[in-house]
Order: sequence, then structure tokens, then C-alpha cells
Amino acid sequence: MKNPNPTQTPVARYASAAGLALAMSAALTIAAAPIAAQAAETEKCFGVALKGKNDCKAGAGTTCAGTSKVDYQGNAWSMVPKGTCEKTVSKTSPSGFGQLKEFKEVKA
Repeated sequence: MKNPNPTQTPVARYASAAGLALAMSAALTIAAAPIAAQAAETEKCFGVALKGKNDCKAGAGTTCAGTSKVDYQGNAWSMVPKGTCEKTVSKTSPSGFGQLKEFKEVKA
């Protein structure tokens, strides 16, 4: 293979490639940091998702996100800002608000 830059040695090319890989790795690590911080500032809130809008868990036989069958399903959760779950309206919750654990729905 012909060297595209005849003034650059194979060792210099290797060092450039390694430097680029290191820079990409650092950039990806920095980009992931806000996701971890966001996860720490949110919590799972059961009974507040609308039909098909849950983030995950919607009971036996369901796969995950978007699988809730009814509005305010007691075993389906959505991520909400930490501290707001039990202040968010849930028409099927025994307390009338979201819960930090799944619950059996009451008739709305």
C-alpha cells in the first residue's frame, strides 16, 4: 500500500490513530455523564402513564415501553422528576396520586 503522506512514518500513523481512538472514547464518556446524572434525578412512578405511553413494565405478558393497555395502569411506570411522583394525579391509585411501587387499580 502506498503511503498517502510520505513524510509520516508508520509509527506516526499508528500514534495518530491511537490518539483519535482515545479522543473518541473520552468524548463518549463525557456524553454519557448527563445520562447518569439524569437517572439520579428521576424516579419510576407507577399509575401515571397513559395507554401505550409507559416507559416500562406493564405486567405479565408485556415486553416493556409502550405496552400499557389502559390509562393509569397500576403496574406500568413512567420516569418522572424525583419527588413529583406522589404529587402526580393517578385516577386509578388508591391515594389518587402516582405510587413508587406498583399497585392494584381502583375503579376510576
